[in-house]
Amino acid sequence: MAVLRADEVRSMNLEEAKAKLRELRAELARERAIRRGGGSSENPMRARELRRAIARILTVIREKERVRVP
Repeated sequence: MAVLRADEVRSMNLEEAKAKLRELRAELARERAIRRGGGSSENPMRARELRRAIARILTVIREKERVRVP
């Protein structure tokens, strides 16, 4: 999966963004489990990409909720 950009997240509705967030958190958990188990990841930077994508989604979700509820 390529880097998830903020404009892509903004184009999603709130439910899609939350679903994507769940998906990325699960993928990050798998990545961490592989590393803790002594294995090596195919892409060592993947965990960093996932953390940043999660942060982007959370930021956009909070922006949308803030606009929705004054």
